[in-house]
Amino acid sequence: MTAEVTGTIDYDGRSFRSAAAETATATGAPVGRYHQERDTVWAEFSGGAVVRGYLVGRQVGDGCLDLVYCQVLADDTVVSGRCVSTPEILPDGRIRLREDWERFGTGASRGVSYIEEIPEHGPSA
Repeated sequence: MTAEVTGTIDYDGRSFRSAAAETATATGAPVGRYHQERDTVWAEFSGGAVVRGYLVGRQVGDGCLDLVYCQVLADDTVVSGRCVSTPEILPDGRIRLREDWERFGTGASRGVSYIEEIPEHGPSA
């Protein structure tokens, strides 16, 4: 069971990783490190098939994020798109983000994925 978010969330210093095992590779799932100043949020991420990625956007209400992203994949593909992330609070207090994303350009697609906050002092794998 999860709790809905009311109000804003401070994303600064939090790290997130995919909640889905299928996104992981032998080198692991991508991990994103988030930063925030006022309502501006950005992150850098890498791991698994993602060599390097960035996202930037705004927190728009109840902790929701309106973001754009770009990333370079291990196969040299450059991917960009848009994402709206909606937070839930997990029973242990961590944040789970539902990502409604749209990929632009070649291979354009849409989907939903979930990322979960990595505990600050928890396992890294």
